[in-house]
Amino acid sequence: MKGSGQAAAWQEIDEFDGGTGWIAYPDERLQRASHALVSGDGRYLVDPVAFDGIGEFLDERGGVAGIVVLLNRHKRDAAELANRFEVPVYLPEFMNGVARELDAPTEPLRRELPGTEYGVHTVVDNPFWKEAALYGEDSDTLVVPEALGTSSFFRTGDERLGVHPGLRLFPPRKLARLSPERVLVGHGPGVLDDASEALRDAVSGSRRRAPQYYAGLAREFLG
Repeated sequence: MKGSGQAAAWQEIDEFDGGTGWIAYPDERLQRASHALVSGDGRYLVDPVAFDGIGEFLDERGGVAGIVVLLNRHKRDAAELANRFEVPVYLPEFMNGVARELDAPTEPLRRELPGTEYGVHTVVDNPFWKEAALYGEDSDTLVVPEALGTSSFFRTGDERLGVHPGLRLFPPRKLARLSPERVLVGHGPGVLDDASEALRDAVSGSRRRAPQYYAGLAREFLG
């Protein structure tokens, strides 16, 4: 499901004027994706997974302004990279307890990501699952770490974008009110074409396609 150790192989994804992304272990099933979003002071690394040569990769793209963790389970290599680049880890203010789990300086992330157009939106907030999304109105870019994904683990049928199995019956309908030009996710390459349509289809069809999804998941694990 997930690779381990320092990744030697990696794949660049989701490059656009406002940033880029990468998958550090291209062959793993979950396809953990990371992103570097442009700001006035460098780039913010969102839910990053490190790989060999990441320093040179980022230096060529303007350096690092900070690290962002948008899901309480996505600490990944945030602390390591924050200390390496001497920047803080930004955490949504409702993400209680995560700061204590990171051996790095942290800053609260409130209404917007400093120095950028990205507003912070709560997606899930319960004792076990705390997730925020970023949405840039000028760039029409939506960044969702876990509620939505494009790796095979998230999708069923002809879906281009799928809802996490833990949310299939209760999809994040508030996200469907947005009309992004691109959707960047924490698992898999982003959706860069007809993203608004893919987003609406993922959310509106999530519950209806849940039996198909869970049946396929059961067949895979039992087989």
